[in-house]
Amino acid sequence: MNRERLYQTDGIILHRTDFGEADRLLTVFTPRLGRLRLLAKGARKLTSRKAGHIELFTYVHLLVARGRNLDIVSQVETLEAFRPLREDLERTSQAYYLAELISGFIEEGDENPPLFDLTLATLARLCETRDPALALRFFELRSLGLAGYQPQLHFCVECRTQLEPVTNYFYPPAGGVLCPRHGEAVQGAEPLALPTFKVLRYMQTQAWDQVAGLRIKPETQLDLEALLQRYIVYILERRLKSVDFVYRLRHEARTGRD
Repeated sequence: MNRERLYQTDGIILHRTDFGEADRLLTVFTPRLGRLRLLAKGARKLTSRKAGHIELFTYVHLLVARGRNLDIVSQVETLEAFRPLREDLERTSQAYYLAELISGFIEEGDENPPLFDLTLATLARLCETRDPALALRFFELRSLGLAGYQPQLHFCVECRTQLEPVTNYFYPPAGGVLCPRHGEAVQGAEPLALPTFKVLRYMQTQAWDQVAGLRIKPETQLDLEALLQRYIVYILERRLKSVDFVYRLRHEARTGRD
């Protein structure tokens, strides 16, 4: 094969679907080439050497051949399998959500190594952490910043004055938080509970090692989730399908305990 037709990249398998009689169509997040759609020929055959390396959420090294319509996976090697993400339904739902969120932020050709590194680190955290909800909130907030949508949490987006530790207002169309004077007058701006405000600012400025030590009350966790979901829906102009799956699993787990 002509070597000029080949290229190599690391990547994370975000999605995969059956294609034709024996192939798989992959969506792969790469650090330098953005989101790629690649064809893994023969990957559904029992004898395929690719099959075990293209599981969902796997971190892989790829040798890819340029094709007319779709580039083709020539060789693939697993770098990290993240097996717990496929063995536990709750972790699987969280990884699906992460993958769908990344697909919303990244297009083909979007070079974003920091976002790739954050995604890789978050997959590892979801395998290990006792507080996956906090890991996801950290990922949401930091990925928003790396994708160019960082919410302003330190200065009023209207008057630019420094925000005080009081009840401010969150307003997605303005890109962040309004001070009480301006927030009270804006329809659709929601009061931002002080504990939620403090956690958001801490997560935006501190590394995961510090954030992981936080002990957050359940009501604040839910408030964080709702606020970040509202902002993400505004940015992407749609609600992610995997969110409902995560909520349904949580509801079933709660009612099962009751």
